[in-house]
Amino acid sequence: MEVQSPTLSTRVKALLGITGAAAILTLAACSSDAEPAATSAEPETTPADSGEMMEALDVTVGLIPILDVAPVYLGVEQGFFEEEGLNLTLELAQGGAFIIPSVSQGDYEFGFSNVTSLILGTANGVGLEAVGPGASTNGTEEDMAAVLTQPDSGIATAKDLEGKKVGVNALANVNTATINQMVRDDGGDPSTITYVELPFPDIVPAIVSGDIDAGQVVEPFRTAGVNQDLVSIGSNFLAMSPTFMIAEYFTSSDFAAENPDAVAAFSAALAKSFEYATANPDEVRAIVLTYTRMDEETANAVRLPGWPSEIDAASVDLQAELAVTDGTLSEIPDLSNLK
Repeated sequence: MEVQSPTLSTRVKALLGITGAAAILTLAACSSDAEPAATSAEPETTPADSGEMMEALDVTVGLIPILDVAPVYLGVEQGFFEEEGLNLTLELAQGGAFIIPSVSQGDYEFGFSNVTSLILGTANGVGLEAVGPGASTNGTEEDMAAVLTQPDSGIATAKDLEGKKVGVNALANVNTATINQMVRDDGGDPSTITYVELPFPDIVPAIVSGDIDAGQVVEPFRTAGVNQDLVSIGSNFLAMSPTFMIAEYFTSSDFAAENPDAVAAFSAALAKSFEYATANPDEVRAIVLTYTRMDEETANAVRLPGWPSEIDAASVDLQAELAVTDGTLSEIPDLSNLK
């Protein structure tokens, strides 16, 4: 198994400068403390429709080491991508600040990122094309995201976050935007919140120590927080919609235009992978142990996200509207590339 650690190359740095570094560097809205690594599935050939053997197309997919991307690992294991004529190298990165520039400049053919990051990239002129949904809320009260706090903090509802310090893993992104809307919907004023940017692994300890009043986390950090007697005031994602789509898989506009068959193949294999993951949650919990530092006990306890069958355009529109409401964007760009 090949192991690679992501580095921010000179070309990536140049791209960030050209496309608006301030916006692009907020793109890492989901991350983990897992060490980045690359894995490769290496089928030598794949059958063509004619019955002849053809060489598989090598493509690299940039992923974040979180629960949400488990279906891709399962899809490789089950041979779904090989069946579509693709040989995947799965490369783990710290977040969207690495993946979006790497895809746009051609280092990765495909990538995974939250929708708000893709909207910000599009608004800054980065040519991106969604190829499938990424992850969503699971449609139940048992969501994989939560805003956690101490049981004696005096914070019982979203409105109580007024005037408080709230930890998030990225400023001016999907978590701040959805918490702000959660507070508005509860009759509060989110402009009084002080957001503190912390990596996901540091948010629960900061709540426990009292450095922040509350914090937004996803699995497995939600389970870790609950195990330390923190309480949830609700999921900021579920507060938006029972089927709120948080992330998408994407490629560059150039690659999509030049390789439509490869994009169609990736989308088809991805759909099979999502269907398989949804039907086999125990296999999801098992395979997540292979690319993160999650232990087996935690993997068996975490809440799984939803893996929708198609892109939810309403979620894309909502996140763009929230970005304008919060002043992150001055106007909504053309987002037909993300729907």
